[in-house]
Amino acid sequence: MRVKCVICDKVESIEDETLMAKRLRNRPIHTYMCKECYERIELNTNKRIATGSFHLYRDKKTDDNW
Repeated sequence: MRVKCVICDKVESIEDETLMAKRLRNRPIHTYMCKECYERIELNTNKRIATGSFHLYRDKKTDDNW
């Protein structure tokens, strides 16, 4: 299956039988990010969390379920 990163528009191929491919086929709201973009966003988010001024606002009901 050919997929396109939503951030950098890089086209990649993933196996048709993977969980990610199934999610992309069955639920159009799911988007694909390439490994480089995913790691870059993860790194920047961890930097923001380390500053102490980053707050993740979640509903108390959903926090209890996790």
